[in-house]
Amino acid sequence: MSSSSSSVPNNLDAFWMPFTANRQFKSNPRMLVSAKGMHYTNAEGGKVLDGTAGLWCCNAGHSDPRVVEAVSNQISEMDYAPAFQMGHPKVFELAARVSAMLPNGLDHVFFTNSGSESVDTALKIALAYHRARGEGTRTRFIGRERGYHGVGFGGITVGGIVANRKTFGPLLAGADHLSHTHLPEKNAYTRGLPEYGTELADELEKLVTLHDASNIAAVIVEPVAGSTGVIMPPKGYLERLRKICDKHGILLIFDEVITGFGRLGASFATEYFDVKPDLITMAKGLTGGTIPMGGVVCTKDIYDTFMTGPDNMIELFHGYTYSGHPVAAAAGLAALDCYQEDSLFERANDLAGYWEDALHSLKGCPHVTDLRNLGLIGAIELEPIPGKPTARAFDAFLKCYEKGVLIRTTGDIIALSPPLIIEKEHIDQIFDTIRSVLSELD
Repeated sequence: MSSSSSSVPNNLDAFWMPFTANRQFKSNPRMLVSAKGMHYTNAEGGKVLDGTAGLWCCNAGHSDPRVVEAVSNQISEMDYAPAFQMGHPKVFELAARVSAMLPNGLDHVFFTNSGSESVDTALKIALAYHRARGEGTRTRFIGRERGYHGVGFGGITVGGIVANRKTFGPLLAGADHLSHTHLPEKNAYTRGLPEYGTELADELEKLVTLHDASNIAAVIVEPVAGSTGVIMPPKGYLERLRKICDKHGILLIFDEVITGFGRLGASFATEYFDVKPDLITMAKGLTGGTIPMGGVVCTKDIYDTFMTGPDNMIELFHGYTYSGHPVAAAAGLAALDCYQEDSLFERANDLAGYWEDALHSLKGCPHVTDLRNLGLIGAIELEPIPGKPTARAFDAFLKCYEKGVLIRTTGDIIALSPPLIIEKEHIDQIFDTIRSVLSELD
């Protein structure tokens, strides 16, 4: 079979699929062979409406011609250039444009290749920053229960999803966790930010008392927890975390791999919530999912702290072969053009109310126990089948796919995050399909 063939491969054994029930999939594979705009096409020729922007990443939709052209031109011009002691123009331009989207002072970008690498990079920068300032005892990180920060050892150490942690031993030393903010008994069916749970941020004060601030490097949270099932921060929660971190000299890291690049109807969650962290991790929407790329943005103070000593010396002994890859940088610049030229962040903000109403129209449907939304993110929590956790949501996933809509499930939660180019008719199709499927579930 040629490498360009779109037919189903004869042998599925060699590829060990990530975060997938491999045996189930390979017994009845679901193959996507092309994509354009809001839709995938599967191997059977059927159109599948993308309700998840791929994996939270295809914010400008699929195969936008501006991105396709930029990537093609860059490969023809220069396929690769090292970022160690060398540079190329597009990566500097991309860094400048990304920093211009953020609050003043968040103006230095370190490029990676994924969200996982971005998190591990941010954690290393935090450690090195404190050491450079003469506070090398600050080595402890504070994450949050149910948090997802990728799959590097640093990311799963500060992350709080049990299934991602339990198989891999003790992980890194010196991490603790805040409680999650999922309070369905008080906040079920909230539209937007929940009222209850702000005081959970005060747990950080207890951890400071336990460990002493002199030993804590950073707190890392997702402004909106995505992969765990779309959990919103209670009103005032992020502001309170920022205040406590400032009080004790602790860095605050926002993991914006999901919330970055328009998902909430703003450039980043830091803009949406008007809370400024010290470091931001990003990926996914940075290139619209076209070419793998991530990044860490830090404040001028953090960057300048490293810019000491002889000017011929490397300031941070960290990086990746593909940091700032030319093709990824070209894709990033083109994706930013799409966002700007098509006003996609504003579009997401304008559609958020319609999205919210459509989501909450599912209240009262069979098996639904909670509905949550913010920007163009939504979650439908289902009552688990006794003794069969995750089975009901996965059955919904399969049935939606059969009806031509791609959703994502995590546990017994349906998570939705469509491309920002979505139309109202697509929103109607997504929720009409889910409503139909819910009525069919056991």
